[in-house]
Amino acid sequence: MKLPGFAVAVWMFVCFCASVGGYPNGKVREACASMIPCHGSSPQLSPEHTITVNGTEFKPGDNIEVRLSGPDFEGFFIQARDAEHLDSPAVGSFVLDDRRRSQLLTCGHTKNSAVSHTSKAKKKYIKVYWVAPGDAPKHVQFLATVVKKYRTFWVKIPGPIVSQPDVMSPTPPLHATSEVMSTSYAVSYISKPFSALGCGSMKFCIRNPSNCDPGSASCFFLSFQQEESSVFIEMSGPSEGYLAFALSHDQWMGGDDAYLCVNEDHHVHVSTAHLKERSHPLLDSENALEDVSWRLVDGVLQCSFRRSIRLPTYKGRFNLDANYYIFLADGEASEGGLIYKHHHQPLVTNGLYNVTGLPQDIGGSRSPRLIKAHGALMFVAWITSVSIGVIVARFFKPVWSRSFLFGKELWFQVHRMLMLTTVMLTSISFVLPFIYRGGWSQQAGFHPYLGCTVMALTVFQPLMAGFRPSRHAPRRQLFNWFHWSTGTTARILAVVTMFLGMDLPALDLPDPWDTYTMIGFVAWHVGTDVLLEIHSYCLVRKVEVIEDDRVQILQSLTSAEAEGHLFKQIVLTIYVCGNIVFLIAFLTAINII
Repeated sequence: MKLPGFAVAVWMFVCFCASVGGYPNGKVREACASMIPCHGSSPQLSPEHTITVNGTEFKPGDNIEVRLSGPDFEGFFIQARDAEHLDSPAVGSFVLDDRRRSQLLTCGHTKNSAVSHTSKAKKKYIKVYWVAPGDAPKHVQFLATVVKKYRTFWVKIPGPIVSQPDVMSPTPPLHATSEVMSTSYAVSYISKPFSALGCGSMKFCIRNPSNCDPGSASCFFLSFQQEESSVFIEMSGPSEGYLAFALSHDQWMGGDDAYLCVNEDHHVHVSTAHLKERSHPLLDSENALEDVSWRLVDGVLQCSFRRSIRLPTYKGRFNLDANYYIFLADGEASEGGLIYKHHHQPLVTNGLYNVTGLPQDIGGSRSPRLIKAHGALMFVAWITSVSIGVIVARFFKPVWSRSFLFGKELWFQVHRMLMLTTVMLTSISFVLPFIYRGGWSQQAGFHPYLGCTVMALTVFQPLMAGFRPSRHAPRRQLFNWFHWSTGTTARILAVVTMFLGMDLPALDLPDPWDTYTMIGFVAWHVGTDVLLEIHSYCLVRKVEVIEDDRVQILQSLTSAEAEGHLFKQIVLTIYVCGNIVFLIAFLTAINII
């Protein structure tokens, strides 16, 4: 601890990231005063561990052996304080017996005035030595906080009182745990599933899917019912890890008031937390909730609790009589109650709501509308218009070469119209995520980088077409090659980008059917392309067998292609219908139709 702020930085990092333990490296300087770990739950009331000393009297400069022992524990925090004023700062200093398992900390202005663990390795006992200072109070009591596992801990376990010679023992006896008793609350068990009765008339409800039954195994349910100066809250959903909801001033994580119900070893712990940006929640050491109950049956987690509408003494708790966006999330939790990132996009209300205002029965969306529009427009552009436009240019020149539209060959006009449609749709779709995110997203992996590349190629392609040489110009072959290679590269990258985009949580597509749909489209397009290539090849071979003269071959080839136009039109019709089916499936998956 060469830097005085190092321990504070470590503590903040650990709390924000919700790592394996509250303070796995033991540098808990921020807990010097309260001795309460940042674990988001209440301390246990009956200690299992004891503190012993090798003497009951001391003089300034004496060393007293202090021993903490009991069942296996992961973390600890030991201090000595004035026995008659336990809220006062730590007194004296410590000397270590085993530097591998314990370390010295500085609390307040006294160096080495506390001892903590160095890791979360299991321990059965810890031995240290306390050095009495020259200005020691008459009576000194040793206190210890012990962490058995993440949510199982005891705060300020009272140890023996040691006194200076010829000083009477303090009376009445002091109890170090009285300070933290107020953080605990009674917990009861819910006997039956929640009911949607009264939603929209007596209580404010959020349900997903809309109008689902809270008793079903697929319904996410959150309700708020005002009762005088408090609100009774019910939350349930299919999760064996955790459920959480948050009140937010916007539709982004960060600066939010969160409430979590976490399954730990088949017992549900309810706690409050604060969300800082897109990091793990910072659990509160004090709990503002009352009448806590829970139930965990058949994979459905339920919890209920009550909180006051206004909590001015609790930092980070929002008043419930204001308007907020409401988030509802679920995810996995490990042994010890540690939570992981939600495995799909949280449900977010489409607007601001006051849960103590007019009762409503609403739903929400796990996929923002702008992101849905982005996906839909890209799908139309690259699955429908580009694919059809490429096939028209590749196989329908001979078929539609004698048909004209606005002075140009029909195949060219159809091809150009479809490609310009692609440019327009891609350009509109490209800006939507930036509008939604308000800038660049660091959470989308390679998807945005490939998307920018596709956008650049999409703009470059029509610009290059504007400088197309005449049909018989010497540079026409070079143009054809660049035009084909740029378009093919853009199509391949677009498909890869769409594959990556389908797995992003913001789109909330049903996995793995989204991937199967894309694979099906690729197979559909390649199969159609191969079929038309085989058809063209067979026509050429047929002409070559009939006539060997070069001029006759070209004439016969044109004739043969014209004769096969009915087959190609049938294939194109089927292909377009198939693309429409894929498009409808995608739009249905993102709940646009």
